Amino acid sequence: MAPARKVSDFHREGNDWFCTAGLPSDIVVSVQEVNFHLHKFPLISKCGKIARAYEESQNTHEGTFTTALEEFPGGGETFLAVAKFCYGFRVEFTARNVVFIYTAADYLEMTDDYGEDNLLSKSENFFHKDVLRNWKDCILALQTSELVIKMAEKLQIINKCLDALSMMVCTDRSLFGWPMMMYGSLQSPNGSILWNGINTGARIRTSESDWWFEDISCFSVNLFERLIKKMQVKGIRPENIAGAIMHYAKKYLPGLSRWQSVNTRSVTSFVDQRELLESISELLPEKKGKTFCRFLLGLLRVALILGVSEKCKDCLERRIGMQLELATLDCLLIPAYSDSDALYDTDCVERIIYYFISSDPKLTSFSPSSLDIESSPSSGPLRKVAKLIDSYIAEVASDVNLKPGKLLSLAEALPESSRSLHDGLYRALDIYFKSHPWLPEKEKEKLCTIIDYEKLSIDACTHASQNQRLPLRAILQVLFFEQMHLRTALAGCLHIMDNDSNAPAGPSAGDMAGQLVQRDGWVMVVRENQGLRIDMEKMRCRVRELEEEFSKMKQEMSRVAKSHSSLSSPRLVARKIGCKFLPRSSDAHVSDSVVETPRSSRHSRHRKTFSLF
Repeated sequence: MAPARKVSDFHREGNDWFCTAGLPSDIVVSVQEVNFHLHKFPLISKCGKIARAYEESQNTHEGTFTTALEEFPGGGETFLAVAKFCYGFRVEFTARNVVFIYTAADYLEMTDDYGEDNLLSKSENFFHKDVLRNWKDCILALQTSELVIKMAEKLQIINKCLDALSMMVCTDRSLFGWPMMMYGSLQSPNGSILWNGINTGARIRTSESDWWFEDISCFSVNLFERLIKKMQVKGIRPENIAGAIMHYAKKYLPGLSRWQSVNTRSVTSFVDQRELLESISELLPEKKGKTFCRFLLGLLRVALILGVSEKCKDCLERRIGMQLELATLDCLLIPAYSDSDALYDTDCVERIIYYFISSDPKLTSFSPSSLDIESSPSSGPLRKVAKLIDSYIAEVASDVNLKPGKLLSLAEALPESSRSLHDGLYRALDIYFKSHPWLPEKEKEKLCTIIDYEKLSIDACTHASQNQRLPLRAILQVLFFEQMHLRTALAGCLHIMDNDSNAPAGPSAGDMAGQLVQRDGWVMVVRENQGLRIDMEKMRCRVRELEEEFSKMKQEMSRVAKSHSSLSSPRLVARKIGCKFLPRSSDAHVSDSVVETPRSSRHSRHRKTFSLF
């Protein structure tokens, strides 16, 4: 081998490289429109591909031998390093160039058959002994492998890097990269790492399990997907895998960083974003957590914007339904991105509810210390979801374009046993009636069938009995059950008073009963009902007075009509006999036809009309 020479012995003139060896060039190698004017003996002695091409051309070519290397890995820069090696120059291997040189040596067949310790064996040894044992070098090698993906796959470079990375995630990272002793007492006062007493400026990372999320987020979707699958096979904890997927998605999908402070890098097109989202959805673990559920809902929102496949959308909705009790209202308000006039996608939420009801209750959660797990008793999820859906219906009820059938199907999506109180449904209906004043009475009555009036609280009953937006049938039912509740509560109070009448010590039975009534909120209801009864009695008395006065007026008019047949105008008759109504502020004014209608109460619904003919 020729002695080592300086790099200045190779110089460039435009698109041509020359080697100043003192001899004229007898071989020209063309790599991606860059010509290398070299000498055949250094190349033939190291490169099997060029040696075979030169032998085949001996019978057809004379003079300078010219060959072109199609699809040469790494381009002209890599071939320059290979040519320098053939001339005896030392090659500096790094994590950035080792894959190019490794694949180029394989491309040129630079095996040990063409020289001991040839370039292929040198690059292979560096790759295995240095790159695969260092986290950062392995990351860089994988990034460069994507540029020569076919040859890297042939040499198993990508699989080996992926295996090494997945193994390092499972291992203490102090065993690869900086030596382990650097994380002990060898630390400078400002917190940086010391190496042999020298301040390196590097900082010690925390022991959190997310230290590798940002490093692997630089990979393409294909490599990231393969790495995650490798990690799943290696037994990486599901919460760590989910965290890595969430970090990767928030980095490249706009809209997912709505609640996170993560810098988003937009992918070039909707097509790339759609492919990315569909790939990510298949990698998600079958686990549940509060933060994970929030992420899934954000992912579904973006999926609807991008128009992903039905399979992907169904997969996301199913995963959300399996942990719907951990969702929040703001995340569940998914806008309608279709041509629908409605503001929110209620069909999507209805499908999620269906998946929740039909999901496997044995779905396990992440570990308690990760992804904000919210533990709850086994009987709690159904009640939580019912409360969430009632709040959702109340929120979307203000949409003027929401059809009554949509609201009805949402309310009936959950079983009756899921709600201990129907206050949430009543509130949603009240908002809907207020936003839709044009709704017919029949539609209102149909919607009111979703409410079980026995499950309304005292406050809700009080409000509903005075709610003018409710249909009359619903108000009567509320009043009926309100009276039943009142009787039950009063009977209970009397029973307690009877049982405690002979108690030797403690508060009196009357005090205890009063406290019970006060606690249950019945005092206000009793007073309001008494006030309503008084008003109704006053109204009845007033109606009787008006009936008596009208009867007297009618008799007087008949008597006058018989004696004075010449009078033709009822108005004159009334004026003649001095007919006059009782002065009351609550009376309606009398029209020209002497018509009087008493004011009606919402609870009596009595109406009386008087006229003179």
